[in-house]
Amino acid sequence: MRAALAAMPLMIAATAALAQTVGDDAGLPQTGLNLPTDVSIFEKEDPAIRKPTAIINGEIITRTDIDQRLAVVVAANGGRVRPDEVDRLRLQVLRNMIDETLQIQEARANDIEVTSKEVNDSYARVSQNFKRTPEQMDEYLRSVGSSAASLKRQITGELAWQRLLRRRVEPFVNIGDEEVQAIMDRLEASKGTSEFRVGEIYMAAAPEARQQIFQNQEQIIEQIRQGGSFAAYARQYSQASTAAVGGDLGWVRAEQLPEPLASTVQQLQMGQIAGPIEVPGGFSILYLMDQRQVLTADPRDAVLSLRQLSITFPAGVKQADADARAAKFIEATRDIKGCGAAGTIGQEIGAEVVDNDQVRVRDLPQPLQEPLLRLSIGEATAPFGSVSDGVRILVLCGRDDPQVASGPSRDQIMSQLEEERVNRRAQRYLRDLRRDAVVDYR
Repeated sequence: MRAALAAMPLMIAATAALAQTVGDDAGLPQTGLNLPTDVSIFEKEDPAIRKPTAIINGEIITRTDIDQRLAVVVAANGGRVRPDEVDRLRLQVLRNMIDETLQIQEARANDIEVTSKEVNDSYARVSQNFKRTPEQMDEYLRSVGSSAASLKRQITGELAWQRLLRRRVEPFVNIGDEEVQAIMDRLEASKGTSEFRVGEIYMAAAPEARQQIFQNQEQIIEQIRQGGSFAAYARQYSQASTAAVGGDLGWVRAEQLPEPLASTVQQLQMGQIAGPIEVPGGFSILYLMDQRQVLTADPRDAVLSLRQLSITFPAGVKQADADARAAKFIEATRDIKGCGAAGTIGQEIGAEVVDNDQVRVRDLPQPLQEPLLRLSIGEATAPFGSVSDGVRILVLCGRDDPQVASGPSRDQIMSQLEEERVNRRAQRYLRDLRRDAVVDYR
């Protein structure tokens, strides 16, 4: 997590204009490049779009490499990327792959090896997250126009860079006990205030690329709002250390974030997205996943014992038939009195009955959380579902209310501070690698 995080759904306006026209150069930012005030562009085409491949310090990224990586992003959006956005996305994918190549090359130069077994083990974990075996994941990637080799290359880059940072950066990051104690004292003083579980997509922006990065983030927000996966975009585009975990920053208080992000996150409702937000060194998109009170018991941390009754409909069922069966299910479950009665009724109407005694309210879909918190033991939710998902109810069999929340431990705070500082140094490290790289577009 990056507390300064230097650099995640409602979209808010940027706090400052990206460019403005002035009569003289007195108000222009000082770049030290001695640029003229009146600039005429002789070549307007972006070579990274015109040319299908790039050679980074002698290592080739082909058009196929780019297309296969792009296919994963498109698939994460259900294939709903507009044709006019494909070039923009392809350019960003190329930039990410250049950074990835530089990271792998630098790790190799420092005698850091990522073995095939490590990559395959990580690939298996990713496949499991998609509820697939590695073989099923191979087939899925082929079906969307990508490949296992493309994803494994991305995994290799992540593992190599993490290992390089552990060797070259982390040993030189020191956190004092007094810093940790100061944060613990502030936490205790802020008891009852809000903290947020935040997702982030951070993209660095050099002065000359600010407009392009701003527009890229606008397009990412649009795609996410149309149903795209925030985690997939974060994994592919975010340049923060949290990219590997889908941009999840974990639980933070507003004051732990840079001011532009702090003021934004406090205005969001759960599930909302905001950005692009200008931060030091680039732009961020924020996504508010959850919210709670510091060191205060949260009802949504209650652990429930639930019994679910559900019916499903065969493929191709007519709407009238589905409606009739759903109506019978609703009528039969209308006056359920306790979990014992629910089991009996379920058997009588041919419903599937499933029990789970360890369900946190917080982990349930948002529309179900408040209704379940209002239920008494033995009561049931209103029926919910659809023709494709079936119709179901949840019966509350028991509830363990949460205790007063404990704050993060000293070790957790220290780890957070270390990650923040490692991330800042990692950004500088990558910036230097870009500066020294020889990149040839073909």
